[in-house]
Amino acid sequence: MRSTEGGTVVAVLAVPGAYALDLGVAVHVFSRYPGYRVVVCAEDAGAAARGESAPGELRPTRGPEAVAGADVVVVPGYEDPLSPLPEGCAAALRAAVGRGARVIAICTGVFALAAEGLLDGRAATTHWRYTAALRERHPRVDVVENRLFVVDGPLVTTAGAGAGIDACLHVVRAEFGAVAADGVAKEVVVSPARDAREPQFAELPAASRESLRATREWVLGRLGSPVTVQEMADHALLSRRTFIRRFTRETGMPPMRWVTSQRILLARRLLESSDRPVERIAAASGFGTAGHFRAVFRREVGVTPSAYRAAHPLPERPGPASQRAATSSATS
Repeated sequence: MRSTEGGTVVAVLAVPGAYALDLGVAVHVFSRYPGYRVVVCAEDAGAAARGESAPGELRPTRGPEAVAGADVVVVPGYEDPLSPLPEGCAAALRAAVGRGARVIAICTGVFALAAEGLLDGRAATTHWRYTAALRERHPRVDVVENRLFVVDGPLVTTAGAGAGIDACLHVVRAEFGAVAADGVAKEVVVSPARDAREPQFAELPAASRESLRATREWVLGRLGSPVTVQEMADHALLSRRTFIRRFTRETGMPPMRWVTSQRILLARRLLESSDRPVERIAAASGFGTAGHFRAVFRREVGVTPSAYRAAHPLPERPGPASQRAATSSATS
């Protein structure tokens, strides 16, 4: 759902005791792209999220009624997730979910949704320290452990603030495309959004993690060429069986499933940023034939490559840096 005037509206709901870091993640990420208009709101719009010393851009300027006009609502983590929300905030969340707005709950923000019954029958995650409490207090929620973030329809729940960045970038990608998300990631100086299926942590020796990171980078440099699990294992200097086990623990998915996800992401970037025919994009992203590419792309993305390209026309929207430069020039 997208507002027709003024871009996509993001309402960051500063619930009592909200963590300034989680609040700042949402404000910083979404404000880096000109397609978004960000507002911070709270039950008491005159108070900052963590007191009067909070930075100006994080101080609430609107009440919870601002959520009613938002396309995206963000609930940051907060200090006492077992305490009830003010009724104004709770009512705003119920209304937002009821009308189908996209809602992102960062860290313990998931408890705000769960307390209102908005996650009953849905999958959700949170910071690993709180998964047991979430499961015990809200047994109707399908709690997914050790995941960066979980997407269930329009609801996105995440682990800590770092995973919140990934979730926000995921939403940018879903709304405006992979190229836009890459630009925002560059603006905030983070890697492009990690896959939702990646674990929050992987208890592996440091040397192992480093070797697999090098192997993933090696694969990313040759996505257009054939690659096998055995070649990846050989590159990592591991047996095939050990490699598969460690890779799956580290990324949350088997090696070839990860390769497919990276090829799809490359294809999305090419569809958004070039006028290459589908046949060339199929080859460049490692899918071989156009027929195979169309089938896999539709299975993974939900639309055909042609439909995806039509939704992301070539005339590039101004990036964050150029947008600020244009604004500065217009006002000088």
